[in-house]
Order: sequence, then structure tokens, then C-alpha cells
Amino acid sequence: MDIGALTADRNFLAKGVLSGCIDDYPEGIIIPVNKPFRWTSADVIRKLKWLSCRHFQKKNLKVGHAGTLDPLATGVLLVCIGKATRLAETLQKEGKEYLAGITFGATTPSYDLEKPVDRTWPIDKVSGAALSEVLPEFLGEQEQVAPLFSAKSIDGVRAYELARLQYKKAGKEKTDVMEDFDHTQAEMLNKQRITIHGISLVSFSPDGIPEEERPGQDPDLRPNPRINVEDTSSLHLPHALIRVSCSKGTYIRALARDLGEALDSGAHLDSLCRTRSGGFKVEDALTIDEAVSLFSVPSRQD
Repeated sequence: MDIGALTADRNFLAKGVLSGCIDDYPEGIIIPVNKPFRWTSADVIRKLKWLSCRHFQKKNLKVGHAGTLDPLATGVLLVCIGKATRLAETLQKEGKEYLAGITFGATTPSYDLEKPVDRTWPIDKVSGAALSEVLPEFLGEQEQVAPLFSAKSIDGVRAYELARLQYKKAGKEKTDVMEDFDHTQAEMLNKQRITIHGISLVSFSPDGIPEEERPGQDPDLRPNPRINVEDTSSLHLPHALIRVSCSKGTYIRALARDLGEALDSGAHLDSLCRTRSGGFKVEDALTIDEAVSLFSVPSRQD
């Protein structure tokens, strides 16, 4: 099946032209959405599912996504409506590309900015030249251990549930820096075979994240209040922007961790944009407002 035929080009979608009859889309609809910063993937689905059900006058219309994005990530999230939800697994198997911002010299329990820094590390071996030298070592098929704050299962329990328990335990003793958080619990997770097809250094800043690279929240969009974002800019630690093309199941947060270890330091993800998912590119994805405009009924207030 030609997946590309299930969705019109961006210019067509942005005009807000969707029939009011779901039967006009016998193979379903795929809407590439540029997921907003501090929105969960479920937030996007919840909003568009409500609109879809109202627009097509269906109570139980299936709406889902093809590949979760972390709350602090932006970029291509494929929203599948109707029979297109059957293709979610196929879509998820396709290759992805990311632009990842990585800060070296500090780690966090979540490997990104959802949790505060738990430990600082030496940065004497961190440089643009050193990073460029180790990047080729990450090319190809390899085993990767997922972050403990992830949806992976440990004996039938989601890893993030165990991580939250450990985090709360550490928090009882440390209120500012979570030095007692046990990262070794991640070793309980099964290693997963992944493939990194390409990885390159886009830019390197020795004194922190350049202002133009810091992710921003659209002032017209209300972020999920449960999603925390730590500000580590005052640390002025080395920052790199890296482009990665990879297979399904690759955790870029875990890649940030591993790159830190490769430079005898620590690291965490400070920004992430999925620039491509299969044949869908971020420049062709719709904003939330553009996706909402596809449907003829106004959205309720969040």
C-alpha cells in the first residue's frame, strides 16, 4: 500500500479541506503534526480525537499515533485516523531523523530536562574535535539500554514506574541534587538492537546552549502543566547539536548518556526535534492550529 497516498500534501491540508464523511477516506487519514514543546503525544491525540469524532459524527472513531515523542521533544508526530490506525506499526518501523541538543558535564535521572541535575562531571575531555572523533563509533547496528524513565517493561512493570519510586526515595534525602538516584537500575532493562544509519556534529558551543537553539513554547499554546522543564543555562556547560538518523526503538536520550560516557563525562538531552519520520518531514508537518483547522467544529477549551 502506498502510505503517501493516504494524506494530501501540506498545502492541501493547511487549507482545512476535509470531507465531513469518513467513508470518503476508505484507507483512513494520516496527519503529520509538528508536536508542540511540553505537550505529550497523548495530548495531541486527545485533542484531535475529540475534533475528529465531532467532525465525522462518530462516537468511537479510532485515532492514534505512529511513534511516541517525549514531552520535551518537538517535530513529526504522525496522527492516524480511521483505518489508517492499522498502519501505525508499519509507520513506526520506518527510519527516523532527529536534531538533538546535548549538554555535557551533567546528568539527570530522566536523561533530559524533565528532572533536575543529579550529578556533575569533568569536562576536560569534551570538545568539538573529541566529539567528532567518537561519533563514528556509534554508527551501525548495536545494543542500547533504554532510559529508566521510559515505557519499557521490567517483569511486566513499566520502567518509569520503578524510576518514579526510586526518584521519590532519593528525594526524601536530597532536596536539591538527587545524588542518591540509582542509575544502575537501568541495567535491569533488556538491551534492544538498534541501528544508527548516520550521525554528525552540526555545531558545538563550549559555554552553553546558544539562544537560538533553545526550545521555546508557543505563547498561544497552553503547555501541559504536569510537564516540568529544568533550566540549566546558568551552568554554562558544553553543548552540541547532533543530527541522527536511526531505526525504530532508538532512544536519543540514551544516546546522549552514551556519548557522555564516551568522553569520560556525563551528558543529558537538552532539546530534541524529530525532523523526519519515514517519508514525512518536519517542514511539511502541520502546527496544532493548522491541524485543528482541518475540522469544521471549534475545539473546546483545554
